[in-house]
Amino acid sequence: MDTGKDAPPPERQELQLFQAAEMLLEECRMVLPGIQGLFGFQLIAVFSAQFHEMLSRGEQELHLLAIALVGLSIALVMAPAAIHRQMDPCEVTREFIRLGTRLVLWSLAPLAVALCLDFYLVSRVVTGSSAVVAFAAGLGLVFMVLWWVLPRWMRRRWQRG
Repeated sequence: MDTGKDAPPPERQELQLFQAAEMLLEECRMVLPGIQGLFGFQLIAVFSAQFHEMLSRGEQELHLLAIALVGLSIALVMAPAAIHRQMDPCEVTREFIRLGTRLVLWSLAPLAVALCLDFYLVSRVVTGSSAVVAFAAGLGLVFMVLWWVLPRWMRRRWQRG
């Protein structure tokens, strides 16, 4: 079994500040349309007759919470661009890169919770069972592993390399 001890260290290249800012803002631009699309579908669902017929009052409130969490996620993802435009659009600082990175990372938590809540609600409507909460929790675990555990594990591994 390969423990990775004999593997060469990963190739790395430090970005210049303007490149790091460009990459950060590009990542925001890539993610934002998907989040906004989800937000639109969440809003449309409320105006469906089935929404009120198939979901209990508590489930409707869960959906409202999911909408609020996606809205928060959108605000966090859009914040780096708003900050950059209002600070000095012709200048980039390490502080901006750090803050922008934190804001994007902070957007993942409310987005993951919102996706799990909506997954639970859709699964409950499709199956008619509230036992699907385990599937929603499993989806939350997938987000946790891919968005937080794996990146931190990779960073530690590369720092040791």
